[in-house]
Amino acid sequence: MQRGLQLSWRSVTPSEAIEAHVREEVARLERFYGRITGCAVTLDAPSRHHRHGAEMYRVRIELSVPGGTLVVARDRARNHAHADLYLAVRNAFREAKRQLQDHVRKIDARVKAHAEPPRGVVTVLMPDHGFLRTPDGRQVYFHERSVLRSAFPRLHVGDTVRFAEEAGEEGPQASTVELLRARAGAAAEA
Repeated sequence: MQRGLQLSWRSVTPSEAIEAHVREEVARLERFYGRITGCAVTLDAPSRHHRHGAEMYRVRIELSVPGGTLVVARDRARNHAHADLYLAVRNAFREAKRQLQDHVRKIDARVKAHAEPPRGVVTVLMPDHGFLRTPDGRQVYFHERSVLRSAFPRLHVGDTVRFAEEAGEEGPQASTVELLRARAGAAAEA
């Protein structure tokens, strides 16, 4: 972390044990994501709960990360766990980790980018199968049942297709073939 932890106490008596607990939680976040640039934590006991007389703690965490600041503000007067400062801190840091995970997914673009299936050109057609040529010059077998949307009867030599290749018993074969566009002049012949 470029800037050290900033810990503020408001209406809460400072405690070495609580500070150690906060530092431990910050260290966990840093182990998860080492690019945190700053962390400010405010511990606050704003008032006593009117029914039970217990103090309800507020925990506010501001994490500075590349691309923005993540803010967690735990202020749940109805949650009796927040009458315990340790639990309030733990719950706030759990929420901070959830937000940090979401942030990391966004900036790292962890959404899977699917590779574009290879393209080929139909070179041979028989009554129930055919062959296509890949951009690197290989011949790949395909069966009429592999052609999507029952388009086998509409295929012509020279048509561009997209295909998924797999190993067949006698060499490479296409498990699926999708007609992309007909060869030039095929529409004029039809």
